[in-house]
Amino acid sequence: MLTYFQGKYEIVILVSLSIISLAIFLISYFYERRRLATGFLFNLFLFFTVITLGFMSVTANNLFLEFFGLIFYLIIFGVLAFGLYVLIIGLFINAKIVMRREQKSMSNLLTLFLGIALIAYIIIDLINIDRFLPQDVNAFLSGIYIIGGYYIFDVFNFLMSSFIYQLNRPKLNQDFIIVLGSGLIGDRVPPLLASRIDKAIEFYNKQSKVTNPPKIIFSGGQGPDEKVSEALAMQSYAINKGVPIKNTILEDKSVSTLENMKFSKNIIDNLMTKSYRSIFVTNNYHLFRAGIYARLAGIKSQGVGSKTALYFLPNAMIREYIAIVVMHKKRYAIIIILILIFSFILAMLPYLSSLMF
Repeated sequence: MLTYFQGKYEIVILVSLSIISLAIFLISYFYERRRLATGFLFNLFLFFTVITLGFMSVTANNLFLEFFGLIFYLIIFGVLAFGLYVLIIGLFINAKIVMRREQKSMSNLLTLFLGIALIAYIIIDLINIDRFLPQDVNAFLSGIYIIGGYYIFDVFNFLMSSFIYQLNRPKLNQDFIIVLGSGLIGDRVPPLLASRIDKAIEFYNKQSKVTNPPKIIFSGGQGPDEKVSEALAMQSYAINKGVPIKNTILEDKSVSTLENMKFSKNIIDNLMTKSYRSIFVTNNYHLFRAGIYARLAGIKSQGVGSKTALYFLPNAMIREYIAIVVMHKKRYAIIIILILIFSFILAMLPYLSSLMF
């Protein structure tokens, strides 16, 4: 096969790196998929695979592979040249749709703010303010670009981790289904929360046809503007949909996702003296972060996501990433501080060298 290619040894190395990175990803995924490392390892595999295919296309004595390589490099060029502008347009279109369909709250305008921030970045880049600043100041400010690059890299890992976690397909042999609560309208279940309960009921009905039905734990306390607990409202909704009350359990004390997991685990541990199988249900955009909380709470449970309106996803995913950063704020703070220290040292090098010599 390699007789058709120039640079045979390079191809062997690149293919080997692709296979090794895929193996590491699979081992990590099946050991514990509820981590940001999942997205990083899969992106690493994609990187080596794309490099391998690109190298093979330009070194091949094959018209089809050369054509594939040309198309590939044109796509890369298009993304690098126009991707940012397409993203900005998409963010503003999404912001317009959200403002028309949802409340004009800060959390629903994140795509608008991000679009404005990207335009500001383009303007600053066109002005090229570096030329007005001393060299040492520019050296220090280079840390800002490094931090920006790090966050772009981290966002890609987060998005890939979230996407991969959507692929969970639990077996129909669960003992418990945990439904995570969200805000009520008085005592009424709004559409967002209803989609979670409907997903749980769908799984419950599927399993009931082939084996013993699972118990459904409705997890959610009562907020200050709610007439009843989220757990009670969800239970009433499910009973009206045909779920027997004997197969429902209330957890009505939690006020956060982490407490959802911890308190539900306590209920399960009190009911089960042996090992158990469980899943949790939430909206698809919230699935990965809820999985992280499940891991932190020590509950052996993977998630199933209910569908969310497409126009709602961009804002929701931005909120989820911000929540991930807050969750690991110490780690992110350490990385930023280290980058700034490195930039400061870089800026001070000319002065240090002049003192030494």
